[in-house]
Amino acid sequence: MGQKEVLWAAALALAPLAVSADPAADYAEHCASCHAENRLGGTGPALIPETLGRVKGLEDVIARGRPATQMLGFEGELSPERIAALVEFIKTPVAEVPAWTVAEIEASREMAPVYSPAAAPVFTADPMNITLVVETGDQHISVLDGDSFDVLDRFETPYAVHGGPKFSPDGRYVFIMSRDGWVQKYDIWSLQEVGRVRAGLNSRNIAMSHDGQWLAVANYLPQTLTILSTADLRPVKVIDVAARDGTPSRVSAVYQAPQRKSFVLALKDAPEIWEIATDPEAGPFHEGLVHSHEKGMEESFGAQRGLFARRRIVTEEPLDDFFFDPDYRHLIGTNREGNKGVVVNLDVGREIAELPLPGMPHLGSGITWDRGGHKVMATPHLNEGVLSVIDMDDWTLVRQVETNGPGFFLRSHATSPHVWADVFFGPHKDEVHIIDKETLEIVKTLNPAPGKTVAHTEFTRDGKHALVSIWEDDGAVVVYDAKTLEEVRRLPMRKPSGKYNVWNKITFEDGTSH
Repeated sequence: MGQKEVLWAAALALAPLAVSADPAADYAEHCASCHAENRLGGTGPALIPETLGRVKGLEDVIARGRPATQMLGFEGELSPERIAALVEFIKTPVAEVPAWTVAEIEASREMAPVYSPAAAPVFTADPMNITLVVETGDQHISVLDGDSFDVLDRFETPYAVHGGPKFSPDGRYVFIMSRDGWVQKYDIWSLQEVGRVRAGLNSRNIAMSHDGQWLAVANYLPQTLTILSTADLRPVKVIDVAARDGTPSRVSAVYQAPQRKSFVLALKDAPEIWEIATDPEAGPFHEGLVHSHEKGMEESFGAQRGLFARRRIVTEEPLDDFFFDPDYRHLIGTNREGNKGVVVNLDVGREIAELPLPGMPHLGSGITWDRGGHKVMATPHLNEGVLSVIDMDDWTLVRQVETNGPGFFLRSHATSPHVWADVFFGPHKDEVHIIDKETLEIVKTLNPAPGKTVAHTEFTRDGKHALVSIWEDDGAVVVYDAKTLEEVRRLPMRKPSGKYNVWNKITFEDGTSH
């Protein structure tokens, strides 16, 4: 090839970058498949001014992607000028942001016409040892017998399931949420769908109340918290979410705090935590906790008490990710931009400690266990190959365990001497580390599918078996003997992601994230 041909080939290679900016076309080609043609969100969040919130450096996000998300970088396809134009495009208000009030939610409610509740489980398996496997490859969930590992049912879910399914306290019903706001109710005993409702337009996760009566749905769009009746999926309350100064905010996530009889949620775009009572006599509300603004972190709502009463705790900065101690007195939080964690005492309503947690800890996957007479917590980091182990008595760092790359999930069980940690990101994505809970040393590294992404362990009710996902479209769930660490069975699945054992979830097993 001569010099002229080389120059011509180079020009062709750069042609996509040299095209003049057409942000609408670029959005349609590169963004709409995840964020929807109307920019109101799909598998990815809505890209409109109302929900861009705290996102900084949009040009850099589009060019290089966002760590620990499905957001890829486009600097090889789009020039800086086209990226800048695309940023201005998504900052432009859409013609109309649809309302999604109680009326719209109620109108979306669809109860299954053929559902008939069984008086007892229609299968012989232990209903407390059922494990659900979310298969994102074709939007289904498989219902596994936790003893035989046979598939009892496989049912279709709404598009893009996000966040862990939540079980009723008796383990009979499970509720599943999708990124586009649909909530599905499924009867495990009957192996039938009960119904579904659209609680929001772009949602983050759900939480079950301590008594199983209410389901909270955290929304990015609209900026609300929706509370549903678990009995029939009817909306009972939609709470507009705004900071103390009136600034609307998305909800990062909502969690159940069972001992407190409340929901706890973080505001994505404001430095606040909210606690909402799920019982009229919930302690923090009934006792009327009040603190002055000068002394700290909590703003009371007068004498507010009763069902769905709200309590506001102010933090130094917004929190994106949560972890709780076992009695739910303390919340550990962090944000994507920070290099530390903070400990918030929910009883007194203020921050009481800081944790050295650089490298974007994934607190939502944290677990706890007893070690040497102390309760410790551990969290993976999304930006570096370490696990941080924290002493929960004095909030000091016990150790950082070096791994073969950043991980996403941790799991264990009270009967197991080990922590199972995946290496989700990077060249070692096919590995799972087995870590001794006492010595904090890696005792074995499993490689169930060389070259493929392996992630998310879940244990059976008795802790005798550990289930690991091969996170690929032609993937599988691999069952291990948790004691010998030998493979027992391999179940073909369509991109299995999370796995959720009924008993471990409803009993808040230490080794399972909540």
